[in-house]
Amino acid sequence: MTSTPDPAATPATPTASAWNLPNALTVLRILMIPLFLWLLMRDQGESDAHRWWAAVVFGVASLTDWLDGDLARRRQLVTTFGKVADPIADKALMGSALIGLSLLGSLPWWVTVVILVRELGITGLRFWVIRRGVIAASKGGKLKTMLQAIGLLLLILPLTGILHLLGLWVMYAAVVVTVVTGVDYIVQALRLRRSTADR
Repeated sequence: MTSTPDPAATPATPTASAWNLPNALTVLRILMIPLFLWLLMRDQGESDAHRWWAAVVFGVASLTDWLDGDLARRRQLVTTFGKVADPIADKALMGSALIGLSLLGSLPWWVTVVILVRELGITGLRFWVIRRGVIAASKGGKLKTMLQAIGLLLLILPLTGILHLLGLWVMYAAVVVTVVTGVDYIVQALRLRRSTADR
């Protein structure tokens, strides 16, 4: 989810220490995942109170994802650790929400499978080109992240009727954007590998 400045390849800042606030927020996001899952799955997801608390934890964790990227860019604290740990934290948070909701029957499994396959594939692509640069987050990628976060949050909350249906339709829209942006990332990765190989 973390976006980077517009050059397609942005190297890590050589003087940035791995011990900084953006990376601390990334680690915090990872540590919040077990708590989120415990709250979500408590009493087989039947406890409204725990679902509300799970939504709060998920919302705060999602906020740290935006905040760590913004701080890293503004304070020039982009590090190799951050480039590796941040996407892992993002995918772990979203993946835990997707799988948890599908286990509870709140989200169709096909949605979870499509999104996870795309996310894991793109994470692999990022690691494939990480020594050559960072693939910049596109507007479509940001839209995908926003739709996923909103849709998952609506489904985590103990909502019924039209509000629950709204969460499902937001997730269906997220699937479409997820697939389209996945193809775009593949094209970017191939171009980046090709351009650096020609140097």
